[in-house]
Amino acid sequence: MTYSIHPNTVLGEVKLRVSDLERSILFYEKVVGLTVLSRSGKHTASFTAKGGSTPLLILEEIPNAKRVTPRSHAGLYHFAILLPDRTSLGIALRHLAEAGIEIGQGDHTVSEALYINDPDGHGIEIYADRPRSTWKKDEHHNYIMGTDPVDVEGLLQLAGNIPFTGLPAGTIIGHVHFHISDLEVARHFYNHLLGFDIVVDASRYMHALFASAGGYHHHIGLNVWAGKGAPKVPSDAVGIDYFTIIFENQTVYEEALTRLEQNGVSVSRKAEEARVMDPFGIQIRITHA
Repeated sequence: MTYSIHPNTVLGEVKLRVSDLERSILFYEKVVGLTVLSRSGKHTASFTAKGGSTPLLILEEIPNAKRVTPRSHAGLYHFAILLPDRTSLGIALRHLAEAGIEIGQGDHTVSEALYINDPDGHGIEIYADRPRSTWKKDEHHNYIMGTDPVDVEGLLQLAGNIPFTGLPAGTIIGHVHFHISDLEVARHFYNHLLGFDIVVDASRYMHALFASAGGYHHHIGLNVWAGKGAPKVPSDAVGIDYFTIIFENQTVYEEALTRLEQNGVSVSRKAEEARVMDPFGIQIRITHA
């Protein structure tokens, strides 16, 4: 019997290493629309959406941080901020356009997405899902996901003159997407050990896998677009420090950690959370609701 992760598993905060915290705070507040939740000394800040009490993003300034060439290492491709509805996406689109930054976009059939980069080159997706009832699968049980142009005019028309006052309540981290060095190693770790279900196996035609809990279109994206065998990002470079997996309760959390340990994965436990490292040097914070 194939192990499958608990269906109510979700993602939590993402932590990034940055080169200039004050510059990044300005970007994430004024451009992205997050709000500073707390600061720890001069080098760390956490952010949330409107009315939030738990962090979605943590930034830590690294002294003399290096910057690696895009698509040259295993590590973050982008982290994805999920908005609660299409109107919010339209308002965010208008705001990003007014900020004058470069915006990528893609209609993925299951969702509509905007893409930007922060000052250190971290990829950010800001997106809204289409209703789950409209998601379709092919004959191989893969979700059908496209890369068509977004209906920009329709989004802007929906937004109208509604003022942008930051990312709204209900905004969450929807998924994370990584460059990795080997798809089959990634499949073993994220699917066989952690139990995320493969919902799109595009390993043959686009060299990527997409995995999720509970039938979501994806919580984890994995690709080898930086090259098979891509090296890990150095710890003194900008990049992802960790992402968070949140299990529904302590029982399934403990079961997940035990399964990892029994399969030779080093687990560092502290209070009600644990840290593990995936095979590509990407740290995972694991906790429970």
